[in-house]
Amino acid sequence: MVEAALFAATDSLRVKDIVERTGLDEASVRYALKDLKMEYDMRDSAIMISEAGGEYRMMLRPDCNRFTGLFARPEMPAGVMRTLSTIAYNQPVLQSKLVAVRGPRAYEDVHTLVDMGFVSAKVSGNSKELTTTAKFSEQFGIGSTKKADIRKWLDEQAGKAGQ
Repeated sequence: MVEAALFAATDSLRVKDIVERTGLDEASVRYALKDLKMEYDMRDSAIMISEAGGEYRMMLRPDCNRFTGLFARPEMPAGVMRTLSTIAYNQPVLQSKLVAVRGPRAYEDVHTLVDMGFVSAKVSGNSKELTTTAKFSEQFGIGSTKKADIRKWLDEQAGKAGQ
C-alpha cells in the first residue's frame, strides 16, 4: 500500500498522510518506506524513493532524467525552467534583479514557480526575495536544500548537458 501511495501521489507525502489514508500504523509505514528505499537502491533501479524535509516521493533517479525527454513532454516550459535554475543558482535573489536578467516575463515565471511549490517569495523592501524550497530539491533529486549543494548540483548538470 505504501508503494502504491507513493506511485499514485502527485505531491510528496508525509508519514502522517500515508497513515491516515491507508489505516496502517506509523511504524509499519516507516518500515515500508525504509524497505522500499533500500530495495530500489539495491536493484540500482531507475526509480528511487526520495526524502526531503520529512516528505517522501517516488521519482526517477537524476542520472536517468536525460532519457525522459525521449518519451515524455516536459512538465515545465523551458523558459520557466531557466528562471528556476537562475533563482536556484543565485539564491537568495531579489525578484527585481531576476527581472533585470531574465526580462519582464520573469514575473509570470515566478508566479508559476511559487504555485508549483518550487520557489518561495518573501517581501524584501520594494521587491521579493526568492529562494528554492525543499520540494525543488526533492523533485530534482538533489538530496539537499543547502545553497552550496544546489549550486554544485546545477554545475554538474550543466557539465553533463555540455557532453
